[in-house]
Formats: sequence, structure tokens, C-alpha cells
Amino acid sequence: MLPFSRDEFARVFVDYNLGVWPAQVVAYLLGGVAIAALVRHGRGTDRTISTILAAMWIWTGIGYHGLYFSAINKAAIVFGAAFVLQGVLLGYAGLRGRLTFGSSSRPTAWLGWALLVYVVILYPLIGALAGHAYPAMPMFGITPCPVTLFTFGMLLLTVVSVPRWLLIVPFLWSLIGGSAAFLLGIPQDWPLVLSGAVTVALVVLRDRRMRDGLHPAGLSDGHHWHILDE
Repeated sequence: MLPFSRDEFARVFVDYNLGVWPAQVVAYLLGGVAIAALVRHGRGTDRTISTILAAMWIWTGIGYHGLYFSAINKAAIVFGAAFVLQGVLLGYAGLRGRLTFGSSSRPTAWLGWALLVYVVILYPLIGALAGHAYPAMPMFGITPCPVTLFTFGMLLLTVVSVPRWLLIVPFLWSLIGGSAAFLLGIPQDWPLVLSGAVTVALVVLRDRRMRDGLHPAGLSDGHHWHILDE
């Protein structure tokens, strides 16, 4: 049983979206920068993507959870702290060179691209068709579930072993946010539960194969696969 009603939940999005405008536009621009950097992959790409992901998690933790969602759910303070922590960890991993992004012909990369297309384009369309028109809808880059889906997509598009501690908070939110989406009738968030489990399983399996020396072929950006110590 949730401690708030569907109407109260929808009102949070209305107040939040109106209160933080034009952060939605900035978030889409940053998402575009991250995707363009992934495609072109030049010097500084990995830090750019990591920094953008970190900014999205920290903003969502403070702005959405801390300042708005906490008005109807006291657990949002804990959620917000976890999101800020995830943002700090992503920023740290990026600065330390622990994340390297790139595409390949492997299923993990295809799923990563599918998630990016889903969260950037299909997610808001499904929400609008379900009756959750703006401003009463979760927006890309500044609300928890889209940020988590975008992060899963990017982590599937890494070409080195992903530190396990970067998977914990997104996976936990996939369970919390995904289950709440079913109770609240938010169909665009329903794939969150499955995407969390699948992403973690595929990343762990891929990284294990790399450790065993089974180097995948087909990198589109010319990278050589390598392994970073966990």
C-alpha cells in the first residue's frame, strides 16, 4: 500500500515540472550531447558521459526526491540520498577512468541502444497516450525512472568491466520504481523492473567473459576491449 494516492503523485509531477522549467530542455540537450559523444567517441567522451549521468542523478535526488516527492512520501529523503550517492559514484568512476563507452555488435550493445531510444522517444509518447500529458508526467533526465533507464542503456554500452557498485542503486530503484509504476498505472515505467534485472545479468556475464579472455569482436569505434580491476 502506497502512502499517497495517484492524484497526489500526479500533482507532484505537475508542481515539479512547472517549478523547474526549463530544466527539461537542458536535460534533453545533455542527453543529446551524451548520445552524440557515444557515437563520435573522441577525446573526453567517457568523462563527458559520466559527468552527464552524474548530474542527472544528483539533480533528481535533490530536486525531485528531496524538494518535491518528499512532500507526500517521507521515504523520498532516503531515495534522494541514494540518488545523490549514485551520482557521486558515477562522477568518481568517470574521473578515475573506470567507465569507457562505445558500441559493438553484441546483444548488450543492441539492448543499450534500444533502451536509449525507448527512454528518449517512446517513453514520453507512451505516457501521453496513457493520459499522462505534460506537465503531469515524468520527464527525461530529471525524474527517477527515466534517469535509471537512461543509465541502464549507457552502462550496456560500456566496453570495459563496469564496477559492481555502480549497479546497486539503479537495480534497487528498478524494483522500487518499477513496482510502484504498476500500482500507479504508469505504463511507460513498466519495463523498468525487467530492464534492471536484464541489465545487471548481461553486464555481469559480459564482464565475466572478458575476465576469462573471451574478447568480443565487432566494436564499431575501433576500441580494443580491456579490463579494469574492480
